[in-house]
Formats: sequence, C-alpha cells, structure tokens
Amino acid sequence: MHDVLNVPEIFGSDVFNEATMKQRLPEHIYRGWKNCIASGVQLPLEVADGIAEGMKVWATEKGATHFTHWFQPMTGITAEKHDSFISPTGDGRVIMEFSGKELVRGEPDASSFPSGGLRATFEARGYTAWDPTACAFVKDGSLYIPTCFFSYTGESLDKKTPLLRSMDEVSREAVRILRLFGDFQTKRVIASVGAEQEYFLLPKDLYAQREDLRLTGRTLFGAQPPKGQELDDHYFGTIRTRVSEFMRDLDEQLWRLGILSKTKHNEGAPCQHELAPIYTNANTACDDNQIIMATMKKCAAKHNLVCLLHEKPFAGVNGSGKHNNWSLATDSGKNLFSPGKTPSQNAQFLVFLAAFLAGVDEYQDFLRCTVATASNDHRLGANEAPPAIVSIFLGSELNAVIKSIIDGANYIEPEKSMLRIGVDVLPAIPKDTTDRNRTSPLAFTGNKFEFRMLGSSQSIAGPNIALNTIMAEELGKFADVLEKADDFDTALQDLICKALKDHSRIIFDGNGYSEEWKKEAVSRGLSNLPSTAEALPTYISQKNIDLVTRRGIFTENEFRARYAIHLDSYNKIVNIEARTMVDMALHQILPAALHYSRSLCDAVNAKKGLGASCQAESQLIGDLSSHTDALYSAITRLKEDMTKVPKEARAASQYYHSVIVPDMENLRGEADILEALTDKAYWPYPTYSDLLFY
Repeated sequence: MHDVLNVPEIFGSDVFNEATMKQRLPEHIYRGWKNCIASGVQLPLEVADGIAEGMKVWATEKGATHFTHWFQPMTGITAEKHDSFISPTGDGRVIMEFSGKELVRGEPDASSFPSGGLRATFEARGYTAWDPTACAFVKDGSLYIPTCFFSYTGESLDKKTPLLRSMDEVSREAVRILRLFGDFQTKRVIASVGAEQEYFLLPKDLYAQREDLRLTGRTLFGAQPPKGQELDDHYFGTIRTRVSEFMRDLDEQLWRLGILSKTKHNEGAPCQHELAPIYTNANTACDDNQIIMATMKKCAAKHNLVCLLHEKPFAGVNGSGKHNNWSLATDSGKNLFSPGKTPSQNAQFLVFLAAFLAGVDEYQDFLRCTVATASNDHRLGANEAPPAIVSIFLGSELNAVIKSIIDGANYIEPEKSMLRIGVDVLPAIPKDTTDRNRTSPLAFTGNKFEFRMLGSSQSIAGPNIALNTIMAEELGKFADVLEKADDFDTALQDLICKALKDHSRIIFDGNGYSEEWKKEAVSRGLSNLPSTAEALPTYISQKNIDLVTRRGIFTENEFRARYAIHLDSYNKIVNIEARTMVDMALHQILPAALHYSRSLCDAVNAKKGLGASCQAESQLIGDLSSHTDALYSAITRLKEDMTKVPKEARAASQYYHSVIVPDMENLRGEADILEALTDKAYWPYPTYSDLLFY
C-alpha cells in the first residue's frame, strides 16, 4: 500500500524556481534577476551574491552539501563536477559558503571532452557560465546549477549555448512578423518543445549476462523468438506490476524536479514503454529531457531493472525514438501555429506555415544530419520510425487550402459553403482534421509539428537548434519583403502563394515506407540519405555553414567541430560493436556450438553401439558443422577487414558503412542460425525470449 502522493505539494519542491526565489530572496535581488532575464543584461555581482546566498540556504535545508555546474558537453549527455559548500574558519571548524562568483562561473577541466579540433589536448581549461533562465535544483545531495560550457578562447563547447542563440534568433524574426500584423504587445516569441521519450526495461540479472548489452546498449546477436509483437498485445496494454512501481517512482522524482511528466504507457514492442511531458520552452525541455534520461537509468537500478535508451536494442521489433513536438508561442501564450478563427489570424498562421515549409525544404539535409547517428541508422525506415527522406505531412484539409492558394481556385470547406480563397477571407481551419501519419518525419498535428526522426538516446538540442535556425532564416526573409511593401495585403498574398508553390515538393501525405515514395522523392529533387556515413558530409555544406554563421548560431569553427565529433562518434561506435561481436562470437558462441556438437557426437557413438538410428543427430551435426565453419569464416573476415580501416575520419566512416557493417550483418546471420540449432542449455547468454518475455 503506497502513501497518498500530494502531487501539487511536491511538484517542483526540489527546484529553486521563480516562486521559491520570490519567497526566499530580498525584493531588490529578485527584481534584479527579473530585469536580467527580461533585458538580457549582465547580472550585477551584488545580485549574484544575493541569489547565491539564498540558493545555498535553501539547498542546505534540503540536505545538499555540494554544488555543481551542470552542463551539456558535445558528448550528448551531461557533465558535472561537485564542490562542497564548506569553507575553513581557521579554528578547525567549517562554515557553509557560496558566493555569486561561484554561482555565475566555474572552471571544470575540459581536456577530456570532445572538441572537434577547437583546442589541442593539452589546452585543458574550460569555463561554465550560469544560465539564469534555467532553474537550479537539488538532487542526490548536491545543488545543480544549469550552465553553458565554453573554451578559454570563448568558443562554445556545449549544446546549450547554440540552442539559446537559436531561440533568440527565431524570437527576433518572429516578433518582426508579428509587428507587421499589428501586434505591438509581444516582446518575445518562445520556441516550445515537448519531447516524448521511448525506452526499454530489462531485468538487471539478464542484462548483466549479455556482453553486447553492457558494452553497446543493444543486442548484436539474437535469433527471433517464436513470438514478437505480432499480436500488438503490449501496445497500451496493462502495465506489469514491477514496471508500474518503477513508473510511479520515476514520476515522483521527476515531479519533485519540476518536470511535467504527463503520460506513461506500454509501447509497441515487448518491454518497451514511453513517457511524455507537457510542452515547455526549448531550453527547459532540453534540460528536462537530459534529467529524464539520467533519472530513468538510476530509478531502474533501484528496481533491479536496466533502462535501455538505445534506438534499436532488439532486431525485428520496434526501435525507440523521441518525438520532438515543436511550435512557436508568444510570451502571452498564443500558439503561432494555431490556425485561428478569423481571416487575419489565418493570414498570420499561413505566413508561419509557409516559412516552416520553406525552411525544411531548403535545409532538409541539415535536419537529416541532426538525427544521424550509428544507433539511429538501425531504426529509421522501419517499425513506425520515419524514413530518412525528409518530408512534411499536413493532412488533407490543410493540403486543400494550400492547393487553393497556389491555384487561385475556390476552396470548399467541408460541409460548408464555397469560399473564394485570399488571405483576407480564409475560413477557419479546424485542428486535427485528419489522421496522424506515422511514416512522416515531420507531421503537423493541429498546432505544432512533430519531428519523429530523433533517436531515443540523443540530446534534443541539435534538432531544435536546426528548427529554430531555419525558421528564423525564413521569417527574416519574409519580414525583409513585407517591411518594404507599399501594399501589405498584396505583398502578403504574393509572398505566401510563392513560398507555398516553390516548396510544395516537401509536402507528402502518403506511405513513407513504400518503394514508390523513394522513386517519387528522387523525381521531386528531395535527398535520400539512409545512413549516417552518407548524411554527415552534407552537414558542412557551404549553404549550412552560411546559414548558421549568418544567424550567429555557430562560428564556422564551432560548426565544423560538431561535424568532426559526429563523424568520430559514428566511427568509434561501429568499431566497438564490431570488436564486441568478434569477442562474443569467438569466445562464447563458437565454443557453445562446438560443445553441443561434441555432445551430439558422443550420443551418436553411444547409439551406434546399440544399433539405434542416428539420423536426427547426424543431420543436426552436419548443420552445426556447416554453420560453425561459416561462423568462423565470418569472424576471420571481420577481424581482417577491421585491420584495413582508413585513418582519415570521413574515409573511415564510408569504410565502416560499406564494409564493416555488412561483415557484422553476415556474422550475426550465422550466429543466429546457430542459436536456433543449439540446445538452450548450451547457449551462453539469455535469448530474445528470455529478455523480452521475462
């Protein structure tokens, strides 16, 4: 029997949020912080000292003994170095101190974080700077302070800094558009994000018995079980008691940290689940998603479970992704992707819609690269994950509206009268007028776009940086035209019509898995980059470099550094997986199959002595012998090919993709056949049946 949980009382109780600041800080300190947030000015030292003192007192009351500048290096996960509050008094005693300088700035060692060539290995110095727009929180006896991370020369070494830059850019350009529509109240437009998180849960004891899971996060071998997800009986099914206990614990921890964990359910694959939060600003959503992933892993361990965030832990069943729901909202809470109920609102909506279509079409490769990882390669294009071809799903009614505008034709609103389309008389566009297309990479779902290509383990910063940046670029172009127009209505009509016509190729509502779509996408001039090795070179195209540098999101060096890091990560992951496969095949699978063969041979000899038939044993021995030979040949080939990997990173990625990955697939194929032939008592690790149906 659980204690009754008072959610409103515990929610955000471990967060130094605005309500707590208002309660805990002197009025002039609180106002100083508010002014800093509103105007973007530097925080005065007096204000920083006041906030630091209030934070320290609040945190120590909650049992915190340390503080840490919590940041997001380019590893895709978070980093932290903990310092205690203690300060010696000189008489053998200590006091608890925390200054404004310690709050605002820290200096962790940066030498072992990936930099993509931004600095030499021996240049170890890195700095963290407090992000005053993000709330500090207490966890595991430490005060966590969200920070940006940058080098000695001022270059960004993290994912938060460019995200904040992109949010500023899209806000600035969106406000320009709103001013043209007579909105002089909005001061800021906020990129809003809700990131649904999929994951797998496995028993810790079974996980520990598999070297591939421990070293790579996925099963590199595994014959298909007699039952998979064919019956769809796990999707939205009754949650196991053990998993339900984990979810309850997880929700409580997240709620205490002010994270709006809203929905939990079983996903399509056995052992797969999903958590969905409520939307918040992109910066907070990114921080929250990192906390969610880390908390899932810790919480699972408490329940003797392991949380797998890999995109494809098991072949043949659904992989895990992150559905990134993205929209723009004013500081008063108005969603700019909500079609609205009046002609003027609809005209404004169409401007933002046209800008989004144009941005995605022009920078489709940029978006594709933000979700390109070795692990996501296994997921894209199958089992409810969208294909690698970027397209946008709008739904039948919105498509009809767009077609009418492009053609200058009549639009018949469903079950209503016929209306002439023009931005001044556009009828209301209802939300959710069509089904969701789960094969679409980007789907409009009433008042937002759902970017479905993200991998479950990745940071959501990169994709949202891209969405914000391309939107800022297109809105800026639109504003440049409209601000110079003598006749605003005519210019607006022409602008929307031209943008929709020029970029309609990116709209696709059909089956993204079909071979016909791949051919049609080519005829439309859309790119198809099915693997990370093929996608990443387009990341540093001159068009993308010009975009991010022009918008001030990255310097060219910062942008190229991220390309180098993504490429290096891909190469290392495939290398680790290949070496793990060789180790498991040579030292576990091959001995198990040979041991079983030997026992069958002993049985044949014994039966022959009795004059009994040995047909079944003999046939099985022959099959085992054939496939153990093939397995050893596959091991040898993979080992040999691994010695030929080129030194240069891009060439290495192409080699890994075209040579090593097929070698690995061949090795797995032979191993999985042997698993199906070998007595389970001899098999060296838990099978898919054991793992998925524990």
